[in-house]
Amino acid sequence: MIKKDYYEVLGVDRGASKQEIKKAYRKAAMSHHPDKNPGDAEAEEKFKEAAEAYEVLHDDGKRRIYDQYGHDGLKGTGFSGFSGFEDIFSNFGDIFEDFLGSGSGRSRRQRGSGADLRFNLAISLEEAATGSKKVIDVDKQAPCPACKGSCAEPGTNAETCPTCSGYGQVRQTQGFFSINMACHRCGGSGRIIKNPCVLCSGKGREIQRKKLKVNVPVGVQSGSHLRLVGEGEPGVSGAPDGDLYIQISIQNHHTFERHEDDIVCQLPITLTQAALGAEIEIPTLLGKTTLLIPRATQTHKLLRIYGEGMPKLHHGGKGDLIIQVIVKTPEELTKEQEKLLREYAEISGESVKERSKGIFERLYR
Repeated sequence: MIKKDYYEVLGVDRGASKQEIKKAYRKAAMSHHPDKNPGDAEAEEKFKEAAEAYEVLHDDGKRRIYDQYGHDGLKGTGFSGFSGFEDIFSNFGDIFEDFLGSGSGRSRRQRGSGADLRFNLAISLEEAATGSKKVIDVDKQAPCPACKGSCAEPGTNAETCPTCSGYGQVRQTQGFFSINMACHRCGGSGRIIKNPCVLCSGKGREIQRKKLKVNVPVGVQSGSHLRLVGEGEPGVSGAPDGDLYIQISIQNHHTFERHEDDIVCQLPITLTQAALGAEIEIPTLLGKTTLLIPRATQTHKLLRIYGEGMPKLHHGGKGDLIIQVIVKTPEELTKEQEKLLREYAEISGESVKERSKGIFERLYR
């Protein structure tokens, strides 16, 4: 995959100052942050590109090499981008604290923190209108009940790796550059397990199903996500667990469509109700109400009932119920009904088609 020019990614000139680079990165990070664009693959990719560009351009040494040799020159520094969001957040924790505030949920993510999980939760339109308490089943990794996550058979202990002295990394020199690499002997864990746990085969974890309670707020919309802190994958060596993000989707309703905080439905009425006006009891999302049909109402006219829509998330108040009137033409008429309509047409001076005679009327005139 061809990497983009880092200056173009951040939208700055090649002579931009560190402050200008940081300001450009702040703008890009806030715009494409995954918490603000859940499920948006394009935004996630732009977020990663911006983080990679900032990592290089705010570092004098990396920037000098990049300006002179481009992306290929950075390979000698050991930097080839970020493996994922956790890698980005662990490197830029303090920056995200400044950019997005302490409530961003990711700003002080430690190395070794557990991975975040996502769960898709489908709810009805009524549940979105009233709020609800849901119980979900989530399959996630949990510490092995036998070894308690140590990976070693109960009664035995892991040993400190003699190659890296427990640091999990070894330093290697390549030409002018020195880079840290995961220790080949312990795989980066810093420990040697001579007697792996039999139950989990030395993994220290197993998949378990956990029931979790989710409080769905009143007025929630499709695409919203709820965050359950610490309900993601477990961290490593005492690092905090990841979080669980609940992605909300609202199921299609048989009567109503949602448009922001308003709900819309169609209401069929008769010719006489449209012409003379009427009072009709109609369903609302959570009950019933009376709708006044004005005289001479035309088909597709929109009528609005204030405050009968969806509750507004975090703001109080409600949207409106919007009714699209559909005037239905009768498919069958009695003789009396047809006679009255023809008299009305004659009084109004309207031209209508003559009633076709049946076969027996034509034969026995």
